Amino acid sequence: MSDLPRLPFRRGDVLEISPAFRGLRAREPVARVVTETGDEAWLVSGYDEIRQVFADDRFGRSHPTPESAPRLSANAMMGGPSGDYATERAVHQRLRRLLTPAFSARRMRILSGRVQKLVEDLLDDLVEHGPPADLHERFSVPLPMQVICELLGVPYADRAKFRAMADAMTDLTDFEHSAAAQTEMNAYTYAIVRAKRRDPGEDVYTDLATAALPENEIARIAGGLLFAGHETTVNQIDYGVLLFLRDPDQLGALLRDPSLAEAAVEEILRVAAPSQHGLVRYAREDVEIAGVTIRAGDLVVLATVAANRDERVYDDPDRFDISRQIVHPHVGFGYAAHYCVGASLARVELTTVFRTLFHRLPTLRLAVPADELTTHHDRLTGGLTELPVTW
Repeated sequence: MSDLPRLPFRRGDVLEISPAFRGLRAREPVARVVTETGDEAWLVSGYDEIRQVFADDRFGRSHPTPESAPRLSANAMMGGPSGDYATERAVHQRLRRLLTPAFSARRMRILSGRVQKLVEDLLDDLVEHGPPADLHERFSVPLPMQVICELLGVPYADRAKFRAMADAMTDLTDFEHSAAAQTEMNAYTYAIVRAKRRDPGEDVYTDLATAALPENEIARIAGGLLFAGHETTVNQIDYGVLLFLRDPDQLGALLRDPSLAEAAVEEILRVAAPSQHGLVRYAREDVEIAGVTIRAGDLVVLATVAANRDERVYDDPDRFDISRQIVHPHVGFGYAAHYCVGASLARVELTTVFRTLFHRLPTLRLAVPADELTTHHDRLTGGLTELPVTW
């Protein structure tokens, strides 16, 4: 039995991360650990060290022998290697060139008015039905789903269908279950992309329809965009609401000055940790990080939630402070060539939410004790099962 630290680390508060990250980082910001699948890996929990890995093209998502590669979890999508080892870099570069215009600042400015209308409509519906309500199901889930449907060109009427696929894709316990759901999602979205070749629209899937990429890559990208485009934002809305409800001083500051919404979103993205799963990378050759030699083929786990609370970078890192002067941007969206192309979309949605929600419902509060909130422990993205509120 290995005496190495074993993932996942336990935590007692839905709004905190495990204290094990800080203890380990103090000794070894790049440390040897054992994953949930019993494989050995390098856990990177330091801010500077994680940025090094993100920026170094000697690390990737693929592995030369994927069947025998060490894994972080049983999840098919994010628990192990992904993509073709020989073509990963080229595909990644073509993908970024293709998708960057779709998420341009200009396109996001145009979209922001539509997001505002969707937020207001959902809040109108919430108020009309009256308290109490499950904010997760009535607001946090439908907003990102509707936005991503319009941006990609996916029928919103299919939301129950693809939401079920997305839920199954996050399964951490059953590889076959999550793999089958990912295959189903890719097939579903690729059929929409194919239809765009006959009937193009002003959307991202139309751009994908003419992309110079292998068909299987187009299908994987289409499925990944629909999944990532709503799943993580749902959690950030829920956790942002919780962070404010737990801290009346910060909520009061936002209510007095709605222009703080943008800074609040960055602080939510830094502090919120719906999942502690981490991001998978594999060394393509021997690499030295923080005095540690990582061998070719080794699994590297990027604990971005820990790096975002690195006390070497942030003063009082566990404190939620929307007036914090940010010198070092959080790594919740990655870094360098691996910075999330959809970051601008998430920011538009979240800024609109936190500029509007509490001003519309200033007496919003939890309808149950905070310690009664439950989370998805067996899902890749974690998150709350529900968020009961009243006002």
